[in-house]
Amino acid sequence: MGTFVISPHMRLQEWVAHDQGYFTEEGLEYEFKKRPKGNFSVKSADPLPKDQIRGAYQSIESGLRKTTDVSCACHWTINMAAAAGHGKLWGEAYSVTPSGIYVSEESSIKRPEDLANVPISVGYQSGSHYSTMQALEPFLRQEDISLHFGGMLFQRLELLVDREVPAAGLFGGPLYLAEQLGFRKILDTTFMVAALVPNDTNEDDVRKYYRALKRAQADIDLHPERHTHFYKKFFPPRWHDVMDVRRFGPGERIVFLPYDRRIFDSTQRWVADRGIFETGLEDRQGYACSVAGELTSSADA
Repeated sequence: MGTFVISPHMRLQEWVAHDQGYFTEEGLEYEFKKRPKGNFSVKSADPLPKDQIRGAYQSIESGLRKTTDVSCACHWTINMAAAAGHGKLWGEAYSVTPSGIYVSEESSIKRPEDLANVPISVGYQSGSHYSTMQALEPFLRQEDISLHFGGMLFQRLELLVDREVPAAGLFGGPLYLAEQLGFRKILDTTFMVAALVPNDTNEDDVRKYYRALKRAQADIDLHPERHTHFYKKFFPPRWHDVMDVRRFGPGERIVFLPYDRRIFDSTQRWVADRGIFETGLEDRQGYACSVAGELTSSADA
């Protein structure tokens, strides 16, 4: 049995579990490894040519995440990637991350309706892409929702803080920093996060990993202020001197409920109905072939 490789997902739980020794106590032989990023995602305040637009789904499709035994992204992307055979969605837990659409303090945008035809910077086929569409649908017609694919999370934070874009979708730690710097949330876009594991994953190791995270989650719930210093583990150096992590919230929260067939199938339909993926939907696998762990037909099963 090899070493279980963990790629922390810009959240606190893995760092707390590591710091408290929970992974080791659960019998998991592990190591942390950052995913190689290089120049994968292009940061741009201007519209990009289609062949330069890349996001979370492309990072999976390209094989960048194959160096780890567990990798997280928004549940839409993990769902679609697992159905395409790029690994399996772990079905025994998911998480929920605070997220929102932010504008500068001086912006004239005050309500969600004011975002009609305003370019909102999001990550392509990433959590901010889907969640922005989902959250704005009660307010705007689909044709009035304007998405600008400006890069991944920290790239969008830079674009927003530098006043290069009028609005941006942020989640987790960057959301707290934006609020600390005076940026205003126009609309909450909280969304689900899921985990991708290899097709041949050792499910016992994945369960050890999640048992450790469950203990870490309880620690964070009880005393979040003791653990927010871990945000600096994954923030780029540019922000270290301006971020006051004492003002940050707990961020993403792991939910130990199944990502069941109902959730899987309804997510597939939601993505297909909005044309977010242009090709390949007809060849995708169903729930039983796409999900690892104990399979359930509903959250009550």
